[in-house]
Amino acid sequence: MTKKIAVINDLSGFGRCSLTAAISVIAAMGVQPCPLPTAILSAQTGYPSYYYDDYTDKMELIYRQWDKMEARFDGIYTGFMSGERQVRKAAEFADLFCRKDTFLLVDPIMGDNGERFSFVTAGMRAEVKALASRADIITPNLTELCLLTGTDYRMVGEMTEKKHLVTAAEQMAGNMIAAGTKEVVVTGIRYKDENNGAEMMANFAVTGEATFLSACPFIGESYSGTGDLFASVIAGGKARGNKLSDTVQLAGEMITRAVEESVKNQVPRNEGVDYEKYLGMVM
Repeated sequence: MTKKIAVINDLSGFGRCSLTAAISVIAAMGVQPCPLPTAILSAQTGYPSYYYDDYTDKMELIYRQWDKMEARFDGIYTGFMSGERQVRKAAEFADLFCRKDTFLLVDPIMGDNGERFSFVTAGMRAEVKALASRADIITPNLTELCLLTGTDYRMVGEMTEKKHLVTAAEQMAGNMIAAGTKEVVVTGIRYKDENNGAEMMANFAVTGEATFLSACPFIGESYSGTGDLFASVIAGGKARGNKLSDTVQLAGEMITRAVEESVKNQVPRNEGVDYEKYLGMVM
């Protein structure tokens, strides 16, 4: 029987992110995505103007019907949430549908480049941390990992050497594992290669037993939705039973190819990367 993942995230008409990315990637990996929208947007929030329809009050109406259907999920994957109530709804969903063999993946979308997103309050951060602490795997960037662990990002932001960044990331990931999280994959770690000075982009996996760093040259552009693509590959790999290090490597390779294509085609940042032709890599 096909594996199923409940995907709790927003749906944006333009931007190649959130549910648009998750549904296509997870389905390409041979796993059925079951979307639970947190919001419906005309376009992702990087655009100068967009329509936003909050789904906080509709989320429970949907998942209560799923409960009546006796729906069962192999995984639950949470992404963008706009406030404390939505995070609590996601936690209630996990209470209802997590079984012994159901994994919980939390992508704690709260900030980037050292800045906390404006909608993230102290209360929301506490709720996200509580949800992340019960997760089987989380996929924060460095900013989000700092927010989860109460670390001053300025300390991390000044680091440029791989060994220092990796040490800091491993210590913070260790704090999350001590709090209950089973596996942490830190995304988008940028550093300069110690041999040739080239700028690199890495993803760093930390478990209770081992660590794994997957790096590639930084192409020079950042795009909306790449974090969603990454977390979706990790979720699909988890459902398939793939080794975490292999899935981290696969996600990085697919996204790198897509970013290269997008830079070549001069795709605007807000549109997200041209990843569709590379979905075959994850099948």
